[in-house]
Amino acid sequence: MISKILIANRGEIACRVMRTAKRMGIATVAVHSEADAGALHVRMADEAVAIGAAASSQSYLNAERIIDAVRQTGADAVHPGYGFLSENADFAEALEAAGITFIGPPASAIRAMGDKITSKKLAAEAGVSTVPGHMGLIEDAEEAVAIARSIGYPVMIKASAGGGGKGMRIAFSDEEARAGFQSSRNEAKTAFGDDRIFIEKFVTDPRHIEIQVLGDRHGTVLHLGERECSIQRRNQKVIEEAPSPFLTEETREAMGAQAVALAQAVGYASAGTVEFIVDGARNFYFLEMNTRLQVEHPVTELVTGIDLVEQMIRVARGEKLAFSQADVRLTGSAIESRLYAEDPLRNFLPSIGRLTRYRPPLEGPRADGTLLRNDTGVFEGGEISIHYDPMIAKLCSYGPDRHSAIEAMGDALDAFEMEGVGHNLAFLSAVMRSPRFREGRLTTGFIAEEFPEGFALGEPDGDEALRLAAVALIAEDALQRRAGQISGLLRHPRRAPGPDWVVSLAGQEFALHLSPSPEGGVVKTEEGRSLTVSSSFMPGQTLSRFVIDGVGMSVKIDRAGSGLRLRWQGMDVRAHVRSPRVAALAKLMPVKLPPDTSKSLLCPMPGVITSLAVREGDVVEAGQVLATVEAMKMENVLRAERRGTVQRIAVSPGASLAVDELIMEFA
Repeated sequence: MISKILIANRGEIACRVMRTAKRMGIATVAVHSEADAGALHVRMADEAVAIGAAASSQSYLNAERIIDAVRQTGADAVHPGYGFLSENADFAEALEAAGITFIGPPASAIRAMGDKITSKKLAAEAGVSTVPGHMGLIEDAEEAVAIARSIGYPVMIKASAGGGGKGMRIAFSDEEARAGFQSSRNEAKTAFGDDRIFIEKFVTDPRHIEIQVLGDRHGTVLHLGERECSIQRRNQKVIEEAPSPFLTEETREAMGAQAVALAQAVGYASAGTVEFIVDGARNFYFLEMNTRLQVEHPVTELVTGIDLVEQMIRVARGEKLAFSQADVRLTGSAIESRLYAEDPLRNFLPSIGRLTRYRPPLEGPRADGTLLRNDTGVFEGGEISIHYDPMIAKLCSYGPDRHSAIEAMGDALDAFEMEGVGHNLAFLSAVMRSPRFREGRLTTGFIAEEFPEGFALGEPDGDEALRLAAVALIAEDALQRRAGQISGLLRHPRRAPGPDWVVSLAGQEFALHLSPSPEGGVVKTEEGRSLTVSSSFMPGQTLSRFVIDGVGMSVKIDRAGSGLRLRWQGMDVRAHVRSPRVAALAKLMPVKLPPDTSKSLLCPMPGVITSLAVREGDVVEAGQVLATVEAMKMENVLRAERRGTVQRIAVSPGASLAVDELIMEFA
């Protein structure tokens, strides 16, 4: 019997496990580092224990301190979540030796599958299709180059103990193989304490599809269908869905059978995932097995109706699975969008800071048959730290079919308010609007191929631009009417009353006539087109619902200088509402130019300078390494954009820098 569970993790996954445990009537214990003393998972738990400093190695990766916390609180079981110690066989064995139930698979299965080299060999022995590659350990960069040549470029360089995209690089040449080997090794040592590296063939035009398996301790292993995880950035999943829009029922059953065979071969019990790479002809190859709960497990729960955390707990209690393979049904479609603290406009570099606004959309079923779910570990006013993974939340949508799930996700992203840190909401919205995504034409190269020059905010055109202009006009009218009613504070409204206005946004101008009403108004263009607008907007609101000619849209609205900032469906535009005379004068105003930073290397993200590759006075060439910055467990190499001479270095290794802080200057 399990009466109290200690969750050996943090953030959203700790909160996720607690929700199921509480529903099952099981008490919960949180552990936390010094940096997480006020975190949401600490607030949610029945008890909390401090286990060390902010650095993971001194807290969440310290097995001895976690076991001490178990003894201190009298917990009889530990759920590891994902990451940290979740796939550490020594930790599982230490718990077993102490008489504490590990809510996960046997240590032997973790050890067998945790090493990617060993797992490939076991998979082949179990009859699972595997990717061609070099399964032996690689000593240095030159050996990596020789192996890559023998396999044939492109190749994937991977950390043997890796996971979550850490310690992974793709190489298309000898130079990239050398650099990738060293970076993968450094990253793997930092993230996992294990710098072993192996190389395998990189399958072109691949899809990343994984099979969820679930086994009990009585020999039964089932699969719960697949998840499509092809939308990735730097080998890190960003958007996942279930089921895959690509698989046939025949392919699904073949992949499921191989996943079950592998799990049975290693005596697997609990929830786990077998990951495959799938080419355009639906040939599939084993990548790895994750012997833990996956980040993207909610989409499987939404389409199967099975609570995976509950099943893990029941299996750990020794119960048999209460359903068979024939009982597993995939119904509808579910999508998960990972919200990260990062700046998509700066190549997705991490961001830190305080969440000055954090207001997710309302969770639960909706009238159109869709459903929203938001798994998170943060709250408004909380801090996003440099010490841990930058994921803020996992927003999930469910619909009777894929189209409805996509529409629900798009609406939910529009309605998600988040301020204080850089975030990827606009990017996720842009993916939802992408014709290629909506058609299900996915590969792991989707982001690089759809955004070859990097992500840029979308620009409204046609009806989109006109609708946003109408939104701006209605909002500005409400603001000015309120301002004119504030006695003694504003003797003169910012604009004279009148029906005719010019709205400028995204380089376009719209001459509009407004007939206001308490619910919104009627907006007419100079060409005679009429738009009926109803609005929930009130001054002070940052998110409002507008219905224009029967079509709804949720728009974030903020005052920006003399204009308005409008955010909707991945677009972020500035709009000005002026009288015709003021609009004509505004065109005569000079444009303020940004400062020239072409001779400066600025830190692109908050992070720590781990190394400097040049000295003052050095002449550098385009592409030459200048410095390395580590942020949120990722190593980022900064290179010269052009030839130049290093005039001044403003920092030293070990320095912690903010975004845009000076690293060095060039003559």
